[in-house]
Amino acid sequence: MNLISKEVMHVGEMASGAALTVPVYRIKGKQQGPDVYIQANMHGAEVQGNAVIFQLLEQLKTLELNGSITLVPYANPVACNHKNGEYTLGRFDPITGVNWNRMFHFDADIIAPFAQAHLTATSAEIERAFKALMLEQITAKLNHNIYGLTTGQRIAFQLQRLAHQADIVLDLHTGPISSKHLYCPEYAIASAKYFDIPHTLLIPNDFGGALDEATFCPWWQLQQTFAALGRDFPITKTEANQGQDVIIKESFTVELGSQEQIDLEVAREDALGILSYLQYQGVINSQDYQPKTMTRYSCMLADYKALYSPMGGMVDYLAQFGQPLAAGEPLARILRMDNYGDGDPLHYITLDHSVIPILHFASASVNQGTELYKVFSKFSIL
Repeated sequence: MNLISKEVMHVGEMASGAALTVPVYRIKGKQQGPDVYIQANMHGAEVQGNAVIFQLLEQLKTLELNGSITLVPYANPVACNHKNGEYTLGRFDPITGVNWNRMFHFDADIIAPFAQAHLTATSAEIERAFKALMLEQITAKLNHNIYGLTTGQRIAFQLQRLAHQADIVLDLHTGPISSKHLYCPEYAIASAKYFDIPHTLLIPNDFGGALDEATFCPWWQLQQTFAALGRDFPITKTEANQGQDVIIKESFTVELGSQEQIDLEVAREDALGILSYLQYQGVINSQDYQPKTMTRYSCMLADYKALYSPMGGMVDYLAQFGQPLAAGEPLARILRMDNYGDGDPLHYITLDHSVIPILHFASASVNQGTELYKVFSKFSIL
């Protein structure tokens, strides 16, 4: 049996003085290997990730590990407690209006000077020094900002400090009404097939404030800067470097389906899929966790399109998630009872090209301009 340690991390204070805390679970392997960081529930309504962390802990009790795994459920206690009743709160900071998952930090100006200073260092020396630099930066953001931090920044930076200590970062989320899908950096596309997730969004090397970007963009930009200087610095497994001692630096946002609900049986399946990926990366010593055989589709982030309602009304969502929908086939129909008897009460929403519907708005009642669907507008088999 593995020892699972628990600590409570203080991330802020409420107006009453009550502490805002986050549970942190750690499991240390007996052998060296990649260190893993997994968090869930950054957004208040996105709760399935907590159930997945529970199922991961249940599995990890008896597995032989290399490296370490840190698991953080209820990562954002403010958002968790702002989610009340049937109102889908907890996605945005109620004070600033900023998405809770857009407050993480990355300063691209550190890359070029670091690369120049470490051009002849070994990969292991580069890894240690760059990790130390990022930890130093985020600690300085936390402790030495004379003008203070917002509630969201204080939470995000403390989570990021944990994530920067890892080689692999998994941020567990859900959509409104959604299929499972994976946000994957383009350079790590080979890893996507080890998750039991049929739809993969490929992300470019641009930082937009999310945790996955805050943890993969620094390493990816460092790799590209080294390449421009004539230095090879691999950060993922490829066919060319199989069997070599490669530094692994990968981060993913794992979308586990729909928000507002948990399903412990589905969570167990999700946990097994994550363990399949961790087995591929050498974190666990077991051949029992293998990816399922399925058709996996990929789409560039730029081709992940939102479809907005052309009118107000009541929406009947027709398109099946995750399957290609042919051009001209209806995604939805909008009921307009105000037109009944003197107009057309039903309006069908179609597109002139094939798409894969991934998620749709949570309510049937929409205004003109409400986001109805998000779809893969261009896609290929992974």
